[in-house]
Amino acid sequence: MLKKIRVALAWIFWIGITLLLLDFTGTLHRYLGWMAKVQFLPALLAVNVAVIASLVLLTLVFGRVYCSVICPLGIFQDGVAHLWNRKKKAPYRYRKENKWVRYGVWAAFVICLFAGVQVIVALLAPYSAYGRMVQTLLQPLYLWGNNALAWLAERSGSYAFYEKEVWMRGLSTLLVAVLTLVVVVLMAVKGGRSYCNSICPVGTTLSFLSRFAAFRPMIDHEKCKHCKACEHHCKAQCIEIGKDSEHIDHSRCVDCFNCIDSCKFGALHYRFAWGMPSPSARHDKDSGAPNNNHVTPSEASVSHGKRAFIAGTAVAVGAAALKGVEARAQAVTKVDGGFAAVLPKQAPEREVPLTPPGSRSVKDFYRRCTACQLCVAECPNNVLRPSGKLEHLMQPEMSFERGFCRPECTRCSELCPAGAIVPVSREEKTQYHVGTARVNRELCISANGTSHCGKCARACPAGAISMVTDPESGQRFPVVAEEICIGCGACEYLCPVRPISAITVNGKNNHIS
Repeated sequence: MLKKIRVALAWIFWIGITLLLLDFTGTLHRYLGWMAKVQFLPALLAVNVAVIASLVLLTLVFGRVYCSVICPLGIFQDGVAHLWNRKKKAPYRYRKENKWVRYGVWAAFVICLFAGVQVIVALLAPYSAYGRMVQTLLQPLYLWGNNALAWLAERSGSYAFYEKEVWMRGLSTLLVAVLTLVVVVLMAVKGGRSYCNSICPVGTTLSFLSRFAAFRPMIDHEKCKHCKACEHHCKAQCIEIGKDSEHIDHSRCVDCFNCIDSCKFGALHYRFAWGMPSPSARHDKDSGAPNNNHVTPSEASVSHGKRAFIAGTAVAVGAAALKGVEARAQAVTKVDGGFAAVLPKQAPEREVPLTPPGSRSVKDFYRRCTACQLCVAECPNNVLRPSGKLEHLMQPEMSFERGFCRPECTRCSELCPAGAIVPVSREEKTQYHVGTARVNRELCISANGTSHCGKCARACPAGAISMVTDPESGQRFPVVAEEICIGCGACEYLCPVRPISAITVNGKNNHIS
């Protein structure tokens, strides 16, 4: 019954978080947004004391149930391992803890977290890694399916679906997502939860608490027949059964309850462990028992052919997705009046990156952001995309080649689980001056007399742009009132000059005016 409850809860969390990362309408966030905010690292960066205290208490009482119920990457690994090993009677063997790797990665993660090296933090954080995989690899397929339904609905006179543009937001994020998928899948196939107990910093952090949990799987020495069924079904590979000894490493146990479900003699129980004798901790070093840590080559690894097949398939899927997006972009070429091709816009070089309204400052935003891609996935205006610069790799930034930040939209501030973007109302959003527009008079077709444009002045929602006349040339050109400009990017997006707009927005370090 314990395993059934755990599996049911895990399915609920995994499906909910996956749908939350796929959804582009913002509808699901009203019901499922809390699932992102109870993830450990985002809650830590958001200083969400209630969530952190709850997760710490949960681990101290029940062990690492967070890893097997709440963490989407952990649940994903369980699914991969289950599909691969479902026909094997003894898929796992006990393995000693690799302390150098486990605590070395954890120490590097903590140092980078305090030092502000968010690239490493984003690479290792489990929720962020899963978010990248879903948003980069799975959401395009989800959107193409939606667009197919929109095509059918349009021809049947229905407006139940609407078409959504599919485009590659960041090549570097795509490559990292593919590499993460390959690593996680291979480690899940080979060792079940080896990623969680060797690489994942959240799992290591919770392991410091789980070894003292009030309730833990315990072995009854009197009933144990040393059949090793529990050891062979332990996906964390933390149960060692010898001829005269039994041992569970509770720091690595994720409370999946596979061991209890597999024991035919009733020797394993999930019970209160504080202040009680623990036969499972008994390990007679002088008994002369054979070393059960030795693993034969055939049992220690999955065949190279299988691993190569999985790696090749994952890379092929990523490459196919990239090729499909590029082909679609080339096929759908915009034209002006049906005669001349319109050049696509390019992002200008910005001295300071643009971060969304609701971020207190550029520094604070990038210090808190875990690059989970949730805001990127749900941005309705195609403004947010992962940065390709090494300093802020995979973390979102604003750019206006495909849309602008509409003053009435506050979706990213409503769903950020890490506190990098604080919730703001539509009225409060106008107080955030995230950037300032600047005019390049050499490119401006109004200033050089090519056309009487003035489109940027008409489009500015803040009224920060006005057209003035040059007394020397007599040409009218736009002038920006920097104290009024909020940096929404409407002028840059709607400027007809290509590939670089004649008016561009540069970010501001501090946003509150």
